[in-house]
Amino acid sequence: MHAHPDTDLHPLRQQLDDLLRHARINEEKMQRMDGFERQLIGAGSLEEILEYLLADYPARFGLQAVRLSLVDACSEIRRILGSEVAHAPWRDAIHLLPSDAPLAASFPLPYAPRLGPFDTDRHGPLLGNAATGIQSLAELPLVRNGRLIGALHLASDNPERYGADCGTTLLERLAAIIAVCIESMLAQERLKQAGLTDGLTGVQNRRYFEHRCLVEISQSRRYKHALACMFLDIDKFKRINDTYGHQTGDEVLRKAAGLIQNSLRAGDTIARYGGEEFVVLLPQTSLLHAKEVAERIRRGIEAAHFQSTAGQALRVTLSIGLSMLESLAEGDDSSIQTQAQHLVSEADRALYLAKENGRNRVVTNAGTRPGASRQAPAQRLFGQIKQLAGLTGLRL
Repeated sequence: MHAHPDTDLHPLRQQLDDLLRHARINEEKMQRMDGFERQLIGAGSLEEILEYLLADYPARFGLQAVRLSLVDACSEIRRILGSEVAHAPWRDAIHLLPSDAPLAASFPLPYAPRLGPFDTDRHGPLLGNAATGIQSLAELPLVRNGRLIGALHLASDNPERYGADCGTTLLERLAAIIAVCIESMLAQERLKQAGLTDGLTGVQNRRYFEHRCLVEISQSRRYKHALACMFLDIDKFKRINDTYGHQTGDEVLRKAAGLIQNSLRAGDTIARYGGEEFVVLLPQTSLLHAKEVAERIRRGIEAAHFQSTAGQALRVTLSIGLSMLESLAEGDDSSIQTQAQHLVSEADRALYLAKENGRNRVVTNAGTRPGASRQAPAQRLFGQIKQLAGLTGLRL
């Protein structure tokens, strides 16, 4: 008795249907991945790349968590991201590493993706609160020019999603594109920074500060937090130049800028405003804390060892004016530009008072609103007139 032909073909049809179904699933995956890769390549900023990777990617591909580690030995990435990262929903999903040592321990040569079951001891610290329910993990090294620049970790609650026997072609392609995009964006940021950096001191320049001030005030309005601004001026700097020469003056500016910068947090902004003046923005900072920072900077400059190019010891001090943009009341419709001008002019006014009251001190002009009197320019002019009057014997 012979078997019916349809019965013999049934297993073959089933296999063919399974193959076609898997082919359609794979084609759909490749189309979605292709669309995502195009998004990455078209990103206009590092922040946008991170948004795609850490927020969009897990939602689009059904993952429980995505974590990104990047080597940031010189805090370059931290500076580029600035204070915006503090408010980003993905802020806990990015880890900036001081060196590539942790990555090198995880990815021995030759660098390749590692797929397998979730290990609480090894992967738990990386995922934090997102570790609950995770069953499998893909670890992708990000490599450029033969060196590790970071790693992407993809976490799933499906134990078979990233099994050790799964193919890695698509994941390797994704990792390569991510590495290229990040390196390209960092290169663009370096070019941009070159035009926004003071050539002498290495800190940001006035052009950068004016842009950053608008950004920070916008953030302050949106999230209802205070913003502090400091104007800092090296006391009697002209005398240093006249007595010891401009080379010594340049060295004093460079060293002072470095000392100020080292007293600030990663999300703070320092810029050379012009001549011997510097300006600092301290986001999410109370008046009390801003005063502490200003005093720490003032004491640090006073205690530092400065010397002329001939080796002579110099005593350098700093006067600081501090102003605050407090959390704005509901209905405050002042323009961001107006608030920026006011914040800076009030710090400038406080700096003038610090100079008038003996220098080497911090003076605060806090909590005012746009529309208050702006007397600093007039006071400075009046001070110059008084000086001239003294020289000519006139009385005012």
